[in-house]
Amino acid sequence: MTNERATTHPSNRPRASVWRLAGRQVWRDFIAGELRLLLWAVVLAVGALTAVGFFADRMRSGLVRDAAQLLGGDAVVLGDKPLAPAFAQDALRRGFVVGQAANFPSMARAGAAQGGAARLASIKAVDAAYPLRGKIDVRFGESAPVRSLRQAPAPGTAWIDPALANALALKVGDTLELGDATLRIAALIAVEPDRGTGFSALAPRVLLNLADLPATGLVQPSSRITWRLAVGAPSGDEKAADDYAAWAKAKIKAEGLRGMREMTQTVDRAQQFLSLVALLTALLSAVAVAVAARDFAQRHLDDCAMLRVLGETQRRIAAVHAIEFCGLGLFASLVGLALGFALHLGFVALLASWLPNGLPWPGPLPALLGVGVGLILLLGFGLPPVLQLARVPPLRVLRRDVGTPKAASVGVLVGAFLGFAALMVVAARDVKLGLISVGGFAGAALVFALVGWLAVRALRRFVPEARAPRWLVLATRAIAARPAFAVLQVASMAIGLMALWVLVLLRTDLIASWRAATPPDAPNRFVVNIQPDQAQAYRDMLKTSGVQGDDWFPMIRGRLVTIDDEPVGKRYKPDSDASNMIQRELNLSHSARLQDKVRIVAGKWVPDEVDGLSVEEGLAKTLGLKLGDRMVFDVGGQMVSGRITSLRKVDWGSMRVNFFVMFPRASMGDLPLSYISAFKAPAAPGFDNRLAAQFPNVTAIDVSATIAQLQGVLDQVIHAVELLFSFALVAGLVVLVATISATREARAREFAVMRAVGASSALLGRVQQVELAGIGALAGLLAAGAAVAVGWSLATWVFEFHWHPPWWVPVAGALSGGALALAAGWWSLHEVLARPVMETLRRAAQE
Repeated sequence: MTNERATTHPSNRPRASVWRLAGRQVWRDFIAGELRLLLWAVVLAVGALTAVGFFADRMRSGLVRDAAQLLGGDAVVLGDKPLAPAFAQDALRRGFVVGQAANFPSMARAGAAQGGAARLASIKAVDAAYPLRGKIDVRFGESAPVRSLRQAPAPGTAWIDPALANALALKVGDTLELGDATLRIAALIAVEPDRGTGFSALAPRVLLNLADLPATGLVQPSSRITWRLAVGAPSGDEKAADDYAAWAKAKIKAEGLRGMREMTQTVDRAQQFLSLVALLTALLSAVAVAVAARDFAQRHLDDCAMLRVLGETQRRIAAVHAIEFCGLGLFASLVGLALGFALHLGFVALLASWLPNGLPWPGPLPALLGVGVGLILLLGFGLPPVLQLARVPPLRVLRRDVGTPKAASVGVLVGAFLGFAALMVVAARDVKLGLISVGGFAGAALVFALVGWLAVRALRRFVPEARAPRWLVLATRAIAARPAFAVLQVASMAIGLMALWVLVLLRTDLIASWRAATPPDAPNRFVVNIQPDQAQAYRDMLKTSGVQGDDWFPMIRGRLVTIDDEPVGKRYKPDSDASNMIQRELNLSHSARLQDKVRIVAGKWVPDEVDGLSVEEGLAKTLGLKLGDRMVFDVGGQMVSGRITSLRKVDWGSMRVNFFVMFPRASMGDLPLSYISAFKAPAAPGFDNRLAAQFPNVTAIDVSATIAQLQGVLDQVIHAVELLFSFALVAGLVVLVATISATREARAREFAVMRAVGASSALLGRVQQVELAGIGALAGLLAAGAAVAVGWSLATWVFEFHWHPPWWVPVAGALSGGALALAAGWWSLHEVLARPVMETLRRAAQE
């Protein structure tokens, strides 16, 4: 009869009827609120993921764009010492145009007639070929028009930023003192084509002719100068430039730009934490979708049984629900995309003072990823239990005990999980972050389900009917009567609470670690390039100025030559981190006393150990070093060696002077060196000017503004984290509500029977409260314990900071779990207890 009706059905023409039926069902379910939790879960997941995705995509595009624009040539070779003539000679042989430059920070001073003020500047000395690409815009007077030039400053002159001119009260025509040289200010820089994006580019620019550099006296054996060779291929021939770059790369490794470690580490951690929040929001949404879809299927059992009686085939019923969930997934994903795009604009606005200007708009990948996550959430986790509605037998119209949905097959669940996990790892843009988050939650879900099952089995044994209060007996029996639901509730609530606990704990300690990067007693002046014959006079000046507790260390520039008599060039693979590390000179130092806030993690620090040296733990890991290895350094042509006797853990965020390699000796003989000093400058005005006047060759770096800028960036980053954190909170609440709501109809039937035999509303309310509080407390306890494990893994291997969770976390987890379960139960189940008795009995009889 069913086949005959299917053959003669009026809409057998056909597909349109399925689409119309699907459309009517979507509208009916939407109006009835059946799709509310599913819609919210997908919107939150897609919104959180795409917000972080759009933001990260714009950041990457901006950096790529700036790198291309700021290169200043078709190929560039950088080095920390003057480059070998072979680089320029080979480029000229190929017919290239060649330009050379040197870049370094130093103090620029006004003459005595202009007040003698000093300011840290970014010095760039260029040759006659500058600028190799593009033009430089300058003004030859404060109100003069902008002129675009392709030439360098003339010898004896300098072009400076207007900010430096204002700081030093100088104008075009005045003189500028740079080291031992005096230069005439010839122009003000308006736009510099190859300014750069490193932290040093934040300082105001002084542009001078390369021929004037020796006269400044600023080039010393230990000076931190970046030497730059830029080449331009004829007519921009990309292949010729690539060939030259390959030749140069084979000859020497170009050193990349260096930024301020504290700033980049903080922003990197912030982006990782934003990705973590987005991942956990998506994971919570997956749980919410799975729970809500099962509840949706339970509610539609009778409807589908009636459709089967009226002649609808299994294929058509399955098609209707597939169309409904595909449409819902696409609609919710588009809404989530719009929300994520708006949220990422909020990130950009919060971090506007730090981000590059004019970020490119994001590409399509974050949007496609968001839509993919939304569809997988509904089709992978939501659709499998709903498709079982097509197999509901017509007999269910007469017998409510048949046709109950079964658990989805293992293959379907594994396929959905693997697809979702792959998208999560891609969205995280960090394999460790993605695997720890997804793997940790998958493993925790299995543990939660197992513990929940054991707890349900133990209820009857630990709560004896004869002695326990009636409300406790009824609550435990209600849980034991629905073991599958109880296990589902414990596991789902524990996952939701676990995500919230991970975020709360990591957010608090991560922000604390960011704040620790700028402690109140941190130095705000770093002075480098102090020559040995100036050391005593410099220390005397600090003492008379009231400076106390300054860091004072010799700084030696040395290149690693051999490790255990093996040349380092043969020891490491090309382009590896270790290979790139050994291509540049390292900062070495010596001291018989171990630095403050530095701890020995292996070996022993022995003062004045003649043949010993101490290596920073990170460098040892990168280079594969161990205790007992012998290292040989080339220091200005002299070979200096030592055996590794200790490994140090250095806090690079302490704003103190730190070194990769330390010799535990008070003296190192006649090695070429300079000194570095760090201190908190006295509040008295004029200190920096006196320092620059007395020691014109030194570079005094005032990081007061930098610390203030870092603090501002931290505040903005924290606001962005808290903004996205609200998404995770809402997703966690959706999981709790969906989990509690899944048992609404079962509770209604039980309460109808108990009310029929005389149970009061007060007793049933207490039973419900005890049941919810018990399940919530168990879920909270499990969630807090798992959150500590996952949080420690993330803190150690992803965010790389020491984390010690508070002892009270499990107790707080149990209490908060019980409280949240009660609140979610009141929100979703208060209608069950508020129904009149007759209506409750009528609904129970109908079902």
